[in-house]
Amino acid sequence: MRVQVSPGVWVAQAWQPPPSAHPTDRRAMASQPAWRRAERLAARGLLRQLLSEIAPESAQARLVPTRNGKPMLAGWPTVGVSISHDGSAVAAAVAVDGQVGVDVQLPIHRPSDRIARRCLRERAPELDDLPPDQRALELAWVWSVQEACVKADGTGIAGRPWAIDVPVRPHTGRWGRLRWIALRDNCTVPVSCAYGGARC
Repeated sequence: MRVQVSPGVWVAQAWQPPPSAHPTDRRAMASQPAWRRAERLAARGLLRQLLSEIAPESAQARLVPTRNGKPMLAGWPTVGVSISHDGSAVAAAVAVDGQVGVDVQLPIHRPSDRIARRCLRERAPELDDLPPDQRALELAWVWSVQEACVKADGTGIAGRPWAIDVPVRPHTGRWGRLRWIALRDNCTVPVSCAYGGARC
């Protein structure tokens, strides 16, 4: 799946895409456990594929972390990038001229009431009447939006994603200066994107 969510902002999602063959990607993942290395290289491979289609001149740039760990392309400060992986599901996003964050979440089996309350606060009772599988799916959609927002913002988990107000059955919204979209019409697994910047 590849979709343009806003002018200059693209998201891709795939199941076990070919891993990145970029030498710096492989070196960066060399010390990781095999399972984590496979997931991360698959996410980076999907990102490089998306870059080759959207911003081909930047597709071979080194992927480096900022001080907060947010990935960026060396030499391409205006091209925002983000990657996510959860098991065999991976996602990547590119913003040609702005910030971007993407998150993919596989639903967890029977999430606890505590997790629901933490992510949804006063909205948590809206999940109570749903069957367990649907409840887990909707909670995964909420968390994917929350994670995408803090990834775009560059704060990550320190940005307290669970405190971001996201409704049950999310579609689109705003968080501060960022817009977000849950790609419910495009993906079979929860994938959300947050973005902002000059063209957004």
